[in-house]
Amino acid sequence: MSNLPLLRVIRFSAEIMLYGATIVSWKSPSERLFELHGPLPLPCAMARKPVRGGIPVVFLFGPPAHPEHAKLPQHGFARSSNWSWDNIIKEEGDHVSVTLTLDPTPSITAVYKRQFHLRFVVTLGENDIATELFVQNTSASTEYPPDFLEFQALFHNYVLAPANEVLVTPLQNLFYFDKTESTEEGKSTAKAEKRAGVDVRKFTDSVYENAPGSYEVTWPGGGVAIKTTNLKDVVVWNPAETGSKMGDMEQGGWEKFVCVEPGHVRGYERVAPGLTWVGKQVISVIHNARRHQ
Repeated sequence: MSNLPLLRVIRFSAEIMLYGATIVSWKSPSERLFELHGPLPLPCAMARKPVRGGIPVVFLFGPPAHPEHAKLPQHGFARSSNWSWDNIIKEEGDHVSVTLTLDPTPSITAVYKRQFHLRFVVTLGENDIATELFVQNTSASTEYPPDFLEFQALFHNYVLAPANEVLVTPLQNLFYFDKTESTEEGKSTAKAEKRAGVDVRKFTDSVYENAPGSYEVTWPGGGVAIKTTNLKDVVVWNPAETGSKMGDMEQGGWEKFVCVEPGHVRGYERVAPGLTWVGKQVISVIHNARRHQ
């Protein structure tokens, strides 16, 4: 079975890598995601690092702060692990779904001892794409207190857009944490968002807490809407010219995208043994050209 694509439909398509369960392309009908130009990285079995772009799955958001996550790389291991295709494809109307799964492997167990089962479901429609992450605590412990699985999760959406013209709404009046601040005190001090539309004309790495769960990413000529379930936070990120220091970023690549990343990254979700947490997003195309002023 070829690693790529797993899912392709006439008129609208998605391409998903088994390595990292990363969606590297979504066309509806034109491309909607930023992904580095040129050939994809080494095949799944030989991959060495996550893809820059698309929609990576982040499980255990970083840098690691939880004591149990101390050995993990930033953004955890899900985006740099080989997932399994569950070989389940279902059609409901004009939508098609595929499922990928991830369980502990020897390399994961070496750095993370908790028992878990991840299921990632991608559903593609003509004008939208949905991603669902199911996190199951597979611990068999019956001791008290319960053997909770504590984690953070996020969908790292690279929306293909002109960075100098894009606006993200509605984030006004929310509190956020500015990770571009030079001191730890600055990074940990909440700020109030005053802008009606958030831009990324300069280096931006902002974590909005308890966000509304529905967002629009617009620019002259188009945009996308993002609706989420059970993802209380959202990150807006673009490295601007600091991207030139990133080894896997093409020159000027930061001018072509904005990352709007729904997740649970402030605090931790807690799942008791035998239970499952589900986080979902639906990204849809905004057809009517509009721009928030």
